[in-house]
Amino acid sequence: MDVILLKKVAGLGSLGDKVSVRPGYGRNYLMPGGFAVAATAENLKAFEERRAELEREAAEVLAAAEARKAKLEGMRITIGRKAGEEGRLFGSVGTADIAEAISQTAATEVQRSEVRLPDGPLRHVGEFNISLRLHADLECEVILDVVAAD
Repeated sequence: MDVILLKKVAGLGSLGDKVSVRPGYGRNYLMPGGFAVAATAENLKAFEERRAELEREAAEVLAAAEARKAKLEGMRITIGRKAGEEGRLFGSVGTADIAEAISQTAATEVQRSEVRLPDGPLRHVGEFNISLRLHADLECEVILDVVAAD
């Protein structure tokens, strides 16, 4: 299935690219999410008419993400959890916990989907570098301290 991308999609292409994807991915994710439209002659013509508007919107989204990065880069956040003698947590610290802590500390909202934990939830007390993907082209790191709390 051929589609025209209306937004940059990581690992697939950028605005205006005509790409070939599996039909289920196109119909169930890209099209309903507003990331793409089917690559028909009518849609190609409509896209070319809206190209400047879409590029302006994409630039605004990137500028907003860069402003958020400036606020968040190098920020230090502390989360307290109950822990055992060896520093192992009773439970874990996941993406939702981290996003909530950052949103409360910073003057900007961070979504759970923007927090990257490649090794899964954190289960030990310590200092961690947490990566945030704010935009398809933009990532930043914050420092998270998980401490033992009563």
